[in-house]
Amino acid sequence: MNIEQIYTGCLAQGAYYIESNGEVAIIDPLREVKPYIDKAEAANAKIKYIFETHFHADFVSGHITLAKATGASIVYGPTAKPAFDAVIATDGQEFKLGNITIVALHTPGHTMESTTYLVKDENGKDTAIFSGDTLFLGDVGRPDLAQKKGVVTKEDLAGFLYDSLRNKIMPLADNVIVYPAHGAGSACGKNMMKETVDTLGNQKKMNYALRATMTKSEFIKEVTEGLLPPPKYFPLNVQMNKEGYEDIDVVLQRGTQALSPDAFEVAANETAAIVLDVRSKEDFAKGHIPRSIFIGLDGNFAPWVGALIADVKQPILLVCLHDKIVETITRLSRVGFDHTIGYLKGGFDAWKKEAKEYDTVSTVNAKTFKSISEEKKTMVFDVRNENEFLSEHVVDAINTPLDYLNDHLASFPKNGLFYLYCAGGYRSMIVSSILKSRGIHNLINISEGFNELKEAGLPVSNYICPSTLK
Repeated sequence: MNIEQIYTGCLAQGAYYIESNGEVAIIDPLREVKPYIDKAEAANAKIKYIFETHFHADFVSGHITLAKATGASIVYGPTAKPAFDAVIATDGQEFKLGNITIVALHTPGHTMESTTYLVKDENGKDTAIFSGDTLFLGDVGRPDLAQKKGVVTKEDLAGFLYDSLRNKIMPLADNVIVYPAHGAGSACGKNMMKETVDTLGNQKKMNYALRATMTKSEFIKEVTEGLLPPPKYFPLNVQMNKEGYEDIDVVLQRGTQALSPDAFEVAANETAAIVLDVRSKEDFAKGHIPRSIFIGLDGNFAPWVGALIADVKQPILLVCLHDKIVETITRLSRVGFDHTIGYLKGGFDAWKKEAKEYDTVSTVNAKTFKSISEEKKTMVFDVRNENEFLSEHVVDAINTPLDYLNDHLASFPKNGLFYLYCAGGYRSMIVSSILKSRGIHNLINISEGFNELKEAGLPVSNYICPSTLK
């Protein structure tokens, strides 16, 4: 038996390849399925099953494309109602894969169809669980995504999750390996460890939600506290995973249309497309197409696209390096943004060569900002999330988190310079681009972020600044 975790850092997502005696199962595959097919072919093995732990909200799974390419059966847990052919497993149903057995354990709570898959080895010994979003390392799946007004509340779902963990997972042996669907950085939980594999025994010691003495009411209270609103694209991804989507090859063919600067400009003016610039923050600052939005590939690209662009059907025009075009379109498709309609041929250099209008972002480093702030009072905005801000921030900074920027637009002055910072300059550059696209140009981005500001000797506070209280 061979088990491989295929981890994608941008989504903090784990897909899994399981092989036994010439047969393969894939668990929670990503949208681009060729790597799974290639891996199976290299091992002279056949993909037999595609196990889905639930209808994912944070990414579009590759289950439909992979089933079409291989003839493998898609398997969901009880209560799932997909709009395509799939095996809907009963609780405890066994699936033979070569010399091993995979057992579907219905573990509702994160969603009602959520299912954990238990692997039994050649001797029938419990070996590993693929827990999806039911059990993470250090946390459990948030119970608010599948709530339905007047039908089931997040407290109801948390109660189901408590029972699932106590009745299906915690009775398993301590040496069983836990393979979760996500790790630290995912919006599907709130307290995940940076590790991506662990033993169940260690989780029983380390995971607050698995405390042996924890009552159901305590569990419900703790797992429902401190949940941030889910990204707006989550319901749209669930819908795509339930109802289907275009093959990734179709998406790539549409998106890889090379447009000259003139054609690109016409497309931007005549369609409702967003011009998305995915280069480095440094390159964007030096020059970019006016009103374009920066979300760099070198950060948490796909989640920020999903959080900031409201509609997955939004047409997108790309500005990126030529060798990053396919990667960019692929990463957009992972979160359901399938409507890239072309890219700027020759990149931003071609745009400048044609002497077309462009914009820049003024930036300063931490030491320069320190000198400026010592000479005169400055208005500075912290665009990190609230928890980061409350932990520590520059004195007198105003918290305007990137996630909820639209709620804070009135906070930014129309006259006089103001400064922006985040942890390292990535999120503040995104904010800079959004504000400039809306006609707010009197900003300066602090390129190095809070850590460098602190190191430079800026006074910091871990209390809420009175200027943030309205």
